Amino acid sequence: MEHLFVDFFQNTGFFLCDYRNIVMILVGMTFIYLGIAKDYEPLLLVPIGFGMLMGNIPVFHGLGLGIYEDNSVLHYLYFGVTQGLYPPLIFLGIGAMTDFSTLLARPVLMLLGAAAQAGIFITFLGALALGFAPNEAASIGIIGGADGPTAIFLTAKLAPKLIGPIAVAAYSYMALVPVIQPPIMRLLTSRKERLIRMEEPREVTKREKMLFPIVAFLLCCFLAPAALPLLGMLCFGNLLKEAVVTERLAVAARTSIIDSVTILLGVTVGASTQGDVFLTSQSVGIFFLGALSFCIATACGLLFAKFMNLFLKSKINPLLGAAGVSAVPDSARVVQVVGQQEDPTNFLLMHAMAPNISGVIGSAVAAGVLWSFMS
Repeated sequence: MEHLFVDFFQNTGFFLCDYRNIVMILVGMTFIYLGIAKDYEPLLLVPIGFGMLMGNIPVFHGLGLGIYEDNSVLHYLYFGVTQGLYPPLIFLGIGAMTDFSTLLARPVLMLLGAAAQAGIFITFLGALALGFAPNEAASIGIIGGADGPTAIFLTAKLAPKLIGPIAVAAYSYMALVPVIQPPIMRLLTSRKERLIRMEEPREVTKREKMLFPIVAFLLCCFLAPAALPLLGMLCFGNLLKEAVVTERLAVAARTSIIDSVTILLGVTVGASTQGDVFLTSQSVGIFFLGALSFCIATACGLLFAKFMNLFLKSKINPLLGAAGVSAVPDSARVVQVVGQQEDPTNFLLMHAMAPNISGVIGSAVAAGVLWSFMS
């Protein structure tokens, strides 16, 4: 009887548990807390957090339970991450939800989204200098775009073994946009600059809205063909939205499709953070460089907005530069909050959406350039 009890106990998670599993379970519970209690990107952090709990339950290898075992259910679901299937579907939903009117009304604001991508390439060079392989450095650099799907897509192509830490880092910084960006915004802008009011945008015609996703897709993909899966789905989703006659498809893209894929992506990315795989010195380095990349991207957007004001008759509020990272719409909301702390009647949200949207396109193009460069 005692022998049976010992055998049973040795097959439980309590016996098989490693301190690294405990650490990652605590991290997962923190993610769930931040998502539910603090409302930090709950649609992302709650699935990722629960996935961390699932991935760090100790199990015997060979039973087909772990995400890294070829015959497990989680492994089959993880296929969509490792092969880059989920990110384009998320971009489809984002396109079907996005209104490009503010971008079309003042196209010059696209430059802010492009400027923010400088953080990606600066961090790429920094990671190379620190000894990371070129493919790993490219995957780390893309974290600066604060775009989880793009980071996952590029990492799946260049450094599949780093998907776990890079995806968690990218989504963590997306969730922490309201914490990370405001100090940088206040540091690099004066109160006078933060009080600048934007001109009312012109009205955009329906024809312009319908032509934009087609023209943008062709121009961007001729520039960076490797960005085709992401930009193709983004622009296709937006065309479904603007065409009206395909409204049913647009509704499906921005509701059931993107919600289902978000669940699968979040849970499997979280489950991939097994303690013995995730808790390494390399992961710590990735988190540090990812934070640096995001901060540099924010700073580049702000500084470029100030530079643009040297030549523009109608000045733009430099805070809009912080929205150049592609954390849609969180960074645009942060611009609104910081601007209204100086002047409660200054509404910057709709203006900030222009560089925010161009940041999404910019990060996808940057990913395509890096992928082409590494191939």
